[in-house]
Amino acid sequence: MSEQHDLELVTASEEETRRLGERLGRALHVGDVVLLSGDLGTGKTCLTQGIGRGLECSAPVNSPSFVLMNEYEGREMLFHVDLYRVEDVEELDELGLWDYAERGVLVIEWPERGAELLPGDGLVVELRYGDMDRQRRLKFLPRGERGAALVDALSE
Repeated sequence: MSEQHDLELVTASEEETRRLGERLGRALHVGDVVLLSGDLGTGKTCLTQGIGRGLECSAPVNSPSFVLMNEYEGREMLFHVDLYRVEDVEELDELGLWDYAERGVLVIEWPERGAELLPGDGLVVELRYGDMDRQRRLKFLPRGERGAALVDALSE
């Protein structure tokens, strides 16, 4: 395996962000944790929709902003969590959030809301606005060996 490194990619549209997510989704397996960080509207849900396509989820992926978590069946189960409205980190402990990673792929938006409870391994994706209207800058930061393997898969 290569040395751990960050990867930065730029997408020019929402669909291109979804296609990048689809590439990532094809590389994901049970136990993988992907943390999506970025301002409102930077493409976290678009990327997750692509991850759902890559995991061959049968239902369309939507933002779980008002329900905290959505589940989707596919090649692997996708557990899509949005921590934006979480006010008390102890809520996450009560949910048994990490048990879901043992049953599928766990994608978490707004991970900074529960930073002290998040696992060490996985992949952090920082999403930012680009220089043009629909452009997005995505920085993939590996955490641990599995995160590095996912970055390597996206680099190919």
